[in-house]
Amino acid sequence: MPDPIARLAAELGDAFTTQQELLEDARADRSGWVSASAPLGVVRAHTVEQVQAALRIATELRLPVVPRGTGTGLAGGATGSSGELVIDVSAMNRILEIRPDDELAVVQPGVINADLDAALEPHGLWFAPDPASKNIASIGGNIATNAGGLLCAKYGVTRESVLGLQVVLADGRLLRIGHRTVKGVTGYDLTSLFIGSEGTLGIIVEATVRTLPRPSHEPTTLVGVFPGVREAASASAAITAARLRPAMCELVDAAALAAVRDHLGEAAVDANPLLGDRTAGASLIVQFDDADAADRADAAAELMRAFSGIAQVSSDREESERLLELRRAFHPSLEALGEVLIEDVAVPRSRLADMFDEIVRIQNEYGVSIPTVAHAADGNLHPNFVYEGGEVPEHVWAAANELFTTALRLGGTLTGEHGVGLLKRRWLRDELGDDSFELQRGVKAVFDPLGILNPGKVFA
Repeated sequence: MPDPIARLAAELGDAFTTQQELLEDARADRSGWVSASAPLGVVRAHTVEQVQAALRIATELRLPVVPRGTGTGLAGGATGSSGELVIDVSAMNRILEIRPDDELAVVQPGVINADLDAALEPHGLWFAPDPASKNIASIGGNIATNAGGLLCAKYGVTRESVLGLQVVLADGRLLRIGHRTVKGVTGYDLTSLFIGSEGTLGIIVEATVRTLPRPSHEPTTLVGVFPGVREAASASAAITAARLRPAMCELVDAAALAAVRDHLGEAAVDANPLLGDRTAGASLIVQFDDADAADRADAAAELMRAFSGIAQVSSDREESERLLELRRAFHPSLEALGEVLIEDVAVPRSRLADMFDEIVRIQNEYGVSIPTVAHAADGNLHPNFVYEGGEVPEHVWAAANELFTTALRLGGTLTGEHGVGLLKRRWLRDELGDDSFELQRGVKAVFDPLGILNPGKVFA
């Protein structure tokens, strides 16, 4: 068999590297997962042709391939290990086109989410997907995991913002799918199939994305402080049931509030009503961006009070931004406490309070701290398991297993936006059922007959 390293170096030149620092970096993502060993090498692709060449060689030599963007994933889906070739597309980071008249943009996969939004601002447009990691996450990764975020209850997850893709298949062919038009129903919807496929069907090298007019009204932000998390979750469900349609509704439990408070310090506490109340059992951060945002916020405040909440409304943009930064400080604040297993389940919105009750039960039963935040308006919770040491301890995995099975029992799902990757693959069949699981494996085999694309990820 030809030496794969020599072959890759000969054909790809400086785009291929075995530099130890880059190999070590490719072993991990932001989930805390680190593979047991470093990958064979990394292709730092700058062009579509380099991605195609790397995949042609991989097919010829039967090399397993791991697609990777900026490495901000939370399920271990873009981590490389021994014998695998990592194809890193983060350097493919150009915005190729902005069409204000068609309300679309064409981007390479390495474009950072927030950078696209900044480029759209002069045109009065914005890119709606708003993950907490938007300042470091790439559009390709958003699409590969169908990322959501703070605004998806109103504006949808990434799927709603993708019109078309260019994808390199396992054998190196370039596939163009989707449309530049708002409507298009010709043939099967392969674009949607690739969204959320986590690099198991091909490597995204270009995306045509839908943009939206930027809200023309100053947002109104509402903060509610509650004696307990059940009251906060019930208030969120009531806001949804009242059809008030917030752009954002974030729930932060007491443990998460305490971690953020300790992390940001006394100055942040003094400047922020949410952090200032040390007796709070939970809080809701709700934002409206419609023309009648103030009226909607007042109605939501009344609902909060009906569930023992203390509500405060603000139309000050700087204060609103401070509140959002507080929410985005959640993960850094936990990382300061120790190792963190970041999880992601979703339940029907009517069962959100029940799921929080179950998290408290699991926390007590397994003796593990699980600070939790939630995109409450769409039932998506992020329970975080904090522990000491390197590898995730068995009792934490046992608690996570209980968390996943409980979410499914309540009519929910294993993942609302992070994906399956490595960390949740053992539970995938439980949610899908045998027939759906095997059909999905069959779909993968159509696009990747040799099984070289992200092997071991998603499907165990």
